[in-house]
Amino acid sequence: MACAPAVAREWLVVGAHFERVYERGANGQFSGIGAELVRLVARQLNDTVRFEIYPWPRAQAMVSQGQADILVGPYKTPERLVAMAFSQRPFYRDQMVFYHHNENEVEWHGDYRALKDRRIVILNGWAYGERFGAARGGLRVSVANSVESGLKMLSLHRVDLFATNRRNAEPVVAALGLADRVSPMLPAIEVQDGYFAFPRDAGHAALRAGFDAAFNAMVDAGTLKKLGQRLDVNTP
Repeated sequence: MACAPAVAREWLVVGAHFERVYERGANGQFSGIGAELVRLVARQLNDTVRFEIYPWPRAQAMVSQGQADILVGPYKTPERLVAMAFSQRPFYRDQMVFYHHNENEVEWHGDYRALKDRRIVILNGWAYGERFGAARGGLRVSVANSVESGLKMLSLHRVDLFATNRRNAEPVVAALGLADRVSPMLPAIEVQDGYFAFPRDAGHAALRAGFDAAFNAMVDAGTLKKLGQRLDVNTP
């Protein structure tokens, strides 16, 4: 008896706007290295894809609760590793930095104690690495919902520092005309790798295994590196 052919399924893929990683254009089409990789993997597995964009906390919750199949781009944290299953390999790499107003001198050499009196804005739902997480309780931290909001707060001197990544911030700095007013500081807060994430339930086990096998083969074949070069995204 012949086996019945596997039934193609549609993946619900979610994320927030991440520059050159996961973006929805004015025509409704999704682009970025994350979207392109998901399409390639789905094609290999004979499945289809539906992309949606949400605020970052909601997108994470949808995957952790099994309401969506794939989350594009999260960094690993201990809390997220409990809530979601991550791809075996990352697909992009970010430099997390503080931006400051060029009119303000801020002492920053990697010691968070020097920032205890500084007003710092971070982004809702973002992860900044273990060292920042450990120091956060001793810092004056507020939260913004978008890179644009954080940069505007900084440009208006409502905060002293804005913590973000350069990939997301640079095009917004240019679009807002702030290149002569704000700039990133070194050393970096952290270097973070971005992954795909999935629900942890047994019903998604086949998707996780199939995705990892196909994606790992692409990495080994050099597809990820070529995509990163074409889209100007740093890859591991």
